[in-house]
Amino acid sequence: MAKLSINVDHVATLREARKAKEPDPVAAAIAAEMAGADGITVHLRGDRRHIQDRDLKILRGVVKTTLNLEMAATNEMMEIALQIKPDMVTLVPEKEGEVTTEGGLDVDGNFEKLNQVIAKLQLNGVLVSLFVNPDEESIKTSAKLRADYVEINTDSYACARNVAEQIAQLERLERMATLTHRLNLGINMGHGLDYRNIVNLVQIQHIHEFSIGHAIVGRAVLVGFEKAVREMLDLVKR
Repeated sequence: MAKLSINVDHVATLREARKAKEPDPVAAAIAAEMAGADGITVHLRGDRRHIQDRDLKILRGVVKTTLNLEMAATNEMMEIALQIKPDMVTLVPEKEGEVTTEGGLDVDGNFEKLNQVIAKLQLNGVLVSLFVNPDEESIKTSAKLRADYVEINTDSYACARNVAEQIAQLERLERMATLTHRLNLGINMGHGLDYRNIVNLVQIQHIHEFSIGHAIVGRAVLVGFEKAVREMLDLVKR
């Protein structure tokens, strides 16, 4: 049965829109854990558009499940990660001006850099996941890099324009999950997942964890954070 990690970035997005003290992503993380979430995910971006350094430090102290830090493979973020020591780091690409992460890592083009970053994090007791597109070469290269996990980008599935396209993308994700499992990598999935499209994904075997944020935060505005998390857990765990 897959686990569910709650991304609380967009709680911080609401806070930063007014440069206020609330809503607090730490409070959201605590509420998510109380509702039964298996982990908390945050993305500390170079531009600090939502999660701030202080949030991450407090979260490291209060998260009782697992803390997953999404970050770019930069010297600044490496220094922070080695100081905070989250349970897992998910390496993601960052592009200036993007609304959200626009695609998976170019693992082949950045092989040497990623190789050094992964090794250093693992030597310091931090598990490493690579956010990759659902293609065979990216997954095979992730295995060569000896990552612990890959997080397969589900954006193409989430943005499917019709049923036929959605089925094709679902089958693609299933093939990539099978390949990933065969290569002895852990399998996470995320990006654009919501209360409707998650239903088909939970049927895929070998998935360790789903990472979902925006849809849950949006739902929480209407029904409260714990209820929004429980509703998603019901779908993931069913």
